[in-house]
Amino acid sequence: MSPKKFSPSVDLELAVKPNNSEEPEVRVTKREQWSRAFDFLLACIGFSVGLGNVWRFPYLCYKNGGGAFLIPYVLCVVFGSLPLFYLEVAVGQFMNRGGLQCWNLVPILQGIGLASCIIVFFLNCYYNVILSWAFYYFFASFTSELPWVKCGNYWNSPDLCALPEDYESKVNESGDPNITSRLIDPVTEYWENKVLSISGGIDQVGTVKWDLALCLLLAWIVVYACICKGIRSSGKVMYVTATSPYVFMLILLVRNSMLDGASDGVKFYLTPNITKLGEMQASVWVDAGTQVFFSSSIALGTLAALGSYNKFNHNSYRDSVAFTCVNSGTSFLAGFIVFTILGYMAKLQNRPVSEVAESGPGLAFIAYPKAVAQMPIAPLWSVFFFLMMILLGLDSQFVGVEGVITTVVDQYPNLLRKGHRKEIFTAFACIVMFLIGLSMVTKGGMYVFQLFDYYSGSRIILLVAFFELVGVSYIYGIRRFYDNVRMMLGDVWIAKTLPYMVVCWTVLSPVFCLAVFVMSAINYSELDYKRPRSTYTYPGWAVGIGWTLAASSAVWIPLVGFYKWIKHGMSMEALRLLCKPYGLKEHQLREKDLGEITLAKLERKRNGADTGSNVAHSTQNGQVNLAFDASSPCPAENQRL
Repeated sequence: MSPKKFSPSVDLELAVKPNNSEEPEVRVTKREQWSRAFDFLLACIGFSVGLGNVWRFPYLCYKNGGGAFLIPYVLCVVFGSLPLFYLEVAVGQFMNRGGLQCWNLVPILQGIGLASCIIVFFLNCYYNVILSWAFYYFFASFTSELPWVKCGNYWNSPDLCALPEDYESKVNESGDPNITSRLIDPVTEYWENKVLSISGGIDQVGTVKWDLALCLLLAWIVVYACICKGIRSSGKVMYVTATSPYVFMLILLVRNSMLDGASDGVKFYLTPNITKLGEMQASVWVDAGTQVFFSSSIALGTLAALGSYNKFNHNSYRDSVAFTCVNSGTSFLAGFIVFTILGYMAKLQNRPVSEVAESGPGLAFIAYPKAVAQMPIAPLWSVFFFLMMILLGLDSQFVGVEGVITTVVDQYPNLLRKGHRKEIFTAFACIVMFLIGLSMVTKGGMYVFQLFDYYSGSRIILLVAFFELVGVSYIYGIRRFYDNVRMMLGDVWIAKTLPYMVVCWTVLSPVFCLAVFVMSAINYSELDYKRPRSTYTYPGWAVGIGWTLAASSAVWIPLVGFYKWIKHGMSMEALRLLCKPYGLKEHQLREKDLGEITLAKLERKRNGADTGSNVAHSTQNGQVNLAFDASSPCPAENQRL
């Protein structure tokens, strides 16, 4: 039989005929593609450029020597972030599959796809909680006077709530010189007592806060509305959610620059601390490495999913370089927005900038609201800031959810790509993640949130990325992957820089991932939660749950590989074939790959099929074998066996 021709840019639409021929055909809808080439770049920017750029990078910059931190940061971007970003995108684009299926490239390491899917699932569960907080503050800003401006509300402590400028009079009034250490400002009390109603610890979870739960429900409804039709809907929404934050950033930057003390904040942000530069401690490299990983969404599987919707010959290498510049530039821009407002706060309180600088939720929901409250027309600037936060987080969230959906749908296309089943499954997945998120909008929810944030996707991402590099460079083969990339790129000018990428994929990036992972393990400290007047240390059982969350993803890399080896006979031949790509189509093969022996032949022998049969994949009950893709008819390489 002569091999079929497969288009490199489209997937087939399959008709599934039921046993009763009188019944109508049920069609498996074809896999979507980006309607415009620019949609892919916007999706990458929307997913990866998010809240971490605003509340983490500026803090790390000041913590590690100001402008001096840019040196290790840029090195980590050039030798870690960019090569790994393009590697994942290229794998997804070449295989035309996301999640598990794209790792048919190296079947024995298909656990990478499962590990990434679990990590991004956990990320989706807690990331939307941040959006629920942002929605809460956004709605609270529609008032003539912001509710966190002054004391005297039912959530304030009558004796301990005071504005910073009133601390001295409070001491005189009480006659207790030690009361200063117990005083708390109304912005912090609004966050802790009104928004969170925070309990004493993770063992005191308490009841669900229904106002926050409704905000969380709203966030999930918006996410579902954006992705229910797949990239057909999310691609259009991205034009708003990925670009609008920059408009609000520029508005806030112009306004903040006019504030008294703004220049002091910028000076503090940019002035290099030569002492820090000379030290170059391991923690500096860990901070730089983890920041570029998190802000670029490396090893979450979503980049492969986004790349899989590209046409085979799309120039995603150019997009990866453009994304890296935009991502790093956004982080740098966010630093100006944050430190102009912190300089203003420091001036008002007559304190050094270092004492008002914070990171994470403390910056977004305490420091910035505190500064906005002291600005003219405060509600307006508060609305702008939290709308920017919502837009930054929203596209990151719905692309992350799309990554999980893509993984499962690609695994079971004959089941989920029929009628409205994909939309129903997407709704089901959103409901499950919403229910898990409810545990984080209880009175002890902040402690649960911190547990997910600290363990589920932190250092483990570095390990997953290391296995990706080893799989592509040393098992699949860097020469073959280089040729595959050239097949997709063609002869464009940027392809001439690929030798640099090869050096990174084989040497520099694996060393980078392993070194940062080891240094982060050495610098590991048990989780605690710093509250304004105390620090909560997590009990041992909670830390154990955290490590379970971390291990629940990475453990699948060896488990899936071992399962496959057992399944296929535990022979050296099976092990060798598990290291060869499975199910490649004609346009994915080099001339020297034609006739290559793969695991498909071994499967057909086990099933008793004739070697000339068109049945190249095993299915059961309409579902795809865990490892391999059954959505496409007889790949060209298998027909030659």
